[in-house]
Amino acid sequence: MGVINAKEVQVGDEVFVIYNNPHVPTVSNIRAAEIVPHPKDPNAVALFLNETFHTIEDDDALFTSEAAAEKAYSDYMDNQMT
Repeated sequence: MGVINAKEVQVGDEVFVIYNNPHVPTVSNIRAAEIVPHPKDPNAVALFLNETFHTIEDDDALFTSEAAAEKAYSDYMDNQMT
């Protein structure tokens, strides 16, 4: 499905995420993000999204392409409706 293991990303990788709008919880968007060096931990990487650094958590879903993220979101929503 194009899911990337968060432990295998490298600085410079472009990934796609399903980003939930913090101001409107019912709105989600698929966004491109970049894997960058963590600004406070030289042994870690971070997700750079919307001009902000985000720590990569174990439950974050990172995708290889926008299409893969769209499919995952669509599959998730279809399962929620049944």
